Amino acid sequence: MINQVIIVEGRDDTRRLHEVFGKIDTIETQGSAVPDSILEQIETVAQTREIVILTDPDFNGERIRRKVLEVVPNAKQAFLPRGQAKPNGKGSLGVEHASDADLRACLQHVLSRDESVAAPISQGDLLALGLIAGPKAKQLRERLGDHLHIGYANGKQLAGKLQMFQINLAELQQAMAEIETEMA
Repeated sequence: MINQVIIVEGRDDTRRLHEVFGKIDTIETQGSAVPDSILEQIETVAQTREIVILTDPDFNGERIRRKVLEVVPNAKQAFLPRGQAKPNGKGSLGVEHASDADLRACLQHVLSRDESVAAPISQGDLLALGLIAGPKAKQLRERLGDHLHIGYANGKQLAGKLQMFQINLAELQQAMAEIETEMA
């Protein structure tokens, strides 16, 4: 049973979560513009309930995530890998396209935001691990985001995202070793 309120983009996401989890409380942002009335509703609910953000793994989903985090900085986050959000036919990426198992796994890996705990990971560390400025850097960042359940980050965003989710250098190195083993 899920006790948190899940922030999603639209009614198709809510419908899909109901199919998988039964009764589950959601707040729909009604797209990436996110009206002030919806942000106020999220802020009010967050005073008594835990909030989890689950948006599509695309630009608009990240935009919504940032807007919600502005009003509820301690909201938890769940990330669905891009490959698990692809439609069967034509269409855009979306939570509504994920399998039952992928949605369950996604919500089992809910992360909290805390930018003050882990020691910062330097650009040199990221460079040494091939995560920036390398021929496979984007592919490695995509795999890392999926592996750590933190979503994709470009080269400029990655260090901040790792910091935000309290991932230290040893954990990052371990994750990269596992990814390299999978890719071999």
